[in-house]
Amino acid sequence: MFLEDCIIMDNIQISDDKYLLRVKSKESYKYSKAGQFFMLKSSTFLRRPISLHYIDNDVLEFYYQVKGEGTKYLSKLKKDDTINIQGPLGNGFDISIQNKKVLIVAGGMGIAPIKLLIEKLIANNSITLIMGGANESAIKIMQRFNTDNIELYITTDDGSVGDKCNTVDKTKEILKEKSFDIIYTCGPTIMMKGLIKVARENNIQCYASLEERMACGVNACLGCNIEIKNENSENGYILKKVCHDGPVFDSKLLNI
Repeated sequence: MFLEDCIIMDNIQISDDKYLLRVKSKESYKYSKAGQFFMLKSSTFLRRPISLHYIDNDVLEFYYQVKGEGTKYLSKLKKDDTINIQGPLGNGFDISIQNKKVLIVAGGMGIAPIKLLIEKLIANNSITLIMGGANESAIKIMQRFNTDNIELYITTDDGSVGDKCNTVDKTKEILKEKSFDIIYTCGPTIMMKGLIKVARENNIQCYASLEERMACGVNACLGCNIEIKNENSENGYILKKVCHDGPVFDSKLLNI
């Protein structure tokens, strides 16, 4: 983990309330992995946890949504401003797999860590990607993705682009015709609950990147506790911290 003062390369408004922040890193980019996150200094006392979107040489990219005062502050930052970042933090996706049929399902701001994940997997695996959002604006960031050699499906709630359905229903539809070795997913909790259920019913290994509120991001508080099955007990659960033990978890261990 590093604390770095980084120069902002640009801070682009992608759609209504969504931005892409790009910062020049000195060290942390060398150790960053798909599925990890950083705590970004904002105007408030607490930092804001933001998923790592992509690594472009020594430039880190963060795709974020303005929700409160902290992220509103981030959206006002300009090129050549300085921002302090803390990371990389947490455990990311397993990118060591090879020769697997991979299904990636992302919804809403769960799109954030997927760009880097695709890049790390595409050379040695077959990838199918389902990307979902409320409307066309919600998935506009996809214009910055390289989807060559990927089987891509887009879903939107209003049908403004792609299929008018949700990502879980699209997954069920695709599984009638295709099989997969592993599923990676990130998105709203209700979406991932549905997807994990589908994965269990079809006996497919599934890894989920959880979205939880975080205060410290560094295993120092209890702000992001979740229940995980205790592998030493058939019925018991233990508490784990999303910031330290996740955010990526094997869905078989999740109490959802």
